[in-house]
Amino acid sequence: MSDANRDHPDTVHAADHAYRLIREEILSGRRAAGEWLRESEMAESTRVSRTPVREAFRRLTAEGLVRYERHRGVQVQSWSERDLDEIFSLRSVLEPWGCRLAAIAGTADVTKLNEMACRMDELAPGGHPSDVDKLTELNNQFHQMILKSADNERLNNVTASVIQVPLVWRTFARYTPEALLRSLAHHHELVTALAAGDENWAESVMRSHIRAAWHSIRSTEKTTPPTESAS
Repeated sequence: MSDANRDHPDTVHAADHAYRLIREEILSGRRAAGEWLRESEMAESTRVSRTPVREAFRRLTAEGLVRYERHRGVQVQSWSERDLDEIFSLRSVLEPWGCRLAAIAGTADVTKLNEMACRMDELAPGGHPSDVDKLTELNNQFHQMILKSADNERLNNVTASVIQVPLVWRTFARYTPEALLRSLAHHHELVTALAAGDENWAESVMRSHIRAAWHSIRSTEKTTPPTESAS
C-alpha cells in the first residue's frame, strides 16, 4: 500500500491515530522495552504514512515512553532494575513522609479523595482497567492531592522530579487483576487513615502502596527483556 493511499484526509487525525495505537502497544507490553520501532513498519501497522508516525514518535518521546537515538532511530524506553530500584526507593521515602505530614496537618480533602478512589474502582472492575489513561490520571491526581496537603513545597518539587509518569502508565497497564485490586484498596485505606488523622497509619499504608507497585512493575519488566536489534 502506498503512502498516498494510507494517508488520512486529516494529517492531525492520522498522527493521533498512530500515536494511540503505538502507545497502546507499548503500554500493553506488545512492544517490549528496548525494542526499536521502524517508521516503515509502524506506518504499515497503523495504516498511515510516515509523516504521522514521525509526529507520533515525537509525542511518545516527550512523554518518555520512547527515546530517540541519532543514526539509530526510536527505541521503546527501558529501565534497568537498578533504575527502578532507585526511583521506587526514593518514592518509598518521600511519599510516605508526605502522607504523614498530610495526616498531621489534617487539611486533606478526604471527601474528594474518596470520590476519586471510588471512581478508580469503577474504571477497573474486578481488577481489569477499562481506561488506563483515565485511571493513571486519577491516580496521579490522588497522590498529588495528598502531597499538596502536606504543605511542603520542596517535598512536592522533589517528588515530582522522581515520579516517572511512563512507569505509572506501565504499572497500571500491566498489573495483574489481583495486584490492581490491592492497589485500589490501598487508596481507600489511605483515605480512612487521613480522615482519622493517624500519621503512623497513613505513612505505613503509603509505604506499602509504593513498595507493592515496585514489585509489580519489576516482575513485568523482567518478563519483557530488551531486544538488541537495530533500526
